Amino acid sequence: MEKHEGVFERTFIRKQVRFEDRESRESFSTDSVKFYFNSIKKYQLLTPKEEKLLAKKISKGDHLARSRMIEANLRLVVNIAKKYMNRGFPLQDLIEEGNIGLIKSVERFRAAKGCKFSTYATYWIKQSIERAIANQGNVVRLPIHVTADISKLTRAVRELTMTLSREPDFGELAERTGFSGRYVKKLDMISKKSYSLEACLPDGSDQTLLDKLEDATHPTQLETLDQSRKAERIKGWLSSLDENEQRIIKLRYGIESGCPETLEAIGKAFGVTRERVRQIEVKAMDKLKRLVLERDKIASLDAL
Repeated sequence: MEKHEGVFERTFIRKQVRFEDRESRESFSTDSVKFYFNSIKKYQLLTPKEEKLLAKKISKGDHLARSRMIEANLRLVVNIAKKYMNRGFPLQDLIEEGNIGLIKSVERFRAAKGCKFSTYATYWIKQSIERAIANQGNVVRLPIHVTADISKLTRAVRELTMTLSREPDFGELAERTGFSGRYVKKLDMISKKSYSLEACLPDGSDQTLLDKLEDATHPTQLETLDQSRKAERIKGWLSSLDENEQRIIKLRYGIESGCPETLEAIGKAFGVTRERVRQIEVKAMDKLKRLVLERDKIASLDAL
């Protein structure tokens, strides 16, 4: 049997190449992206039936099925990544980040829940890309040496995720970067704190608190809390909302189902308009933001 090696694993491990001038870098990046586009055209899209069959095989540890699912959706990543161009990130980097999100979605997808894979994967792909953009926009305000170390850690996360086909743990990141395990955890905490609670995500979906909520069904790249503690944390936040607000937030972000719903779909379920669902979501998110900000202030005072 020939060794099965996906193009995403060959092409998107970041190359350690330095160039003397900007023109050379741009030429290399353009050529690489063109080569990648041509390479992924050979992978056929999957039918819903094929997705379900592959999902079952993946849940049983079938690596060939996993690779097939990833390769069949590489074009989805490209289409999403293109929408984030002109935000200070090269397209190749956007695709790299999106591919990490795709890998996560393949690992967590369960066809039995009735959610289309493309819908489920789109959430993870966008989240991965948006985190990278948000991180780049925020860490520049940190001291230069810390910014450099966070960039090194982020690169290590990306490379190890592609190499290991899973998220690396702190020990593996420490070995890869040469940092101590304690410093890796510290950098992780600093980078997470740099996200703004007030900033809307770039896709215009009003998902302003998504990163802060750290939903147990949508984990961050580096885990600092176990799943049961995360679930309790989210449950505590949501308890501050009224019943309708809780239901809408849970559906909107897939907190229980793992499959985020659109405003239109939720509106049909509730018998109200899409705009009304959006209004309730915004109101609920404002409540959660105020709650989290208040608890962060209390935690900061306790740490003094």
